[in-house]
Amino acid sequence: MTEETTARAGREFYTFDGRILEVFGSNPKRFHIRNMDLWVTGPDRKGRRTVVIAEGTPEARSTQHTWHHSAEEWQRAQGLEALLEAVRARIATAREYGPQEVFRTCD
Repeated sequence: MTEETTARAGREFYTFDGRILEVFGSNPKRFHIRNMDLWVTGPDRKGRRTVVIAEGTPEARSTQHTWHHSAEEWQRAQGLEALLEAVRARIATAREYGPQEVFRTCD
């Protein structure tokens, strides 16, 4: 079993178990690595960063979710950058090897 990774940034609490990214806040969301893409933009000139998650396959996007974090929130969010990098790596692995190989390596 894969260990869960967590981080808090502003009002959001992020958790990732190797397959599912959950973002808890005013509108909790769950994303599976096989059905999402993830970008982190910034920092802008004021140090703000934006986390963007697009649902669906690269060929057929459906919904996009965006979270904005101030420079202070991002600095206090210990582990968030590493968590998001882990999610991106798992998305890339899922695309490269397909679901069977990804899930075999998660367990």
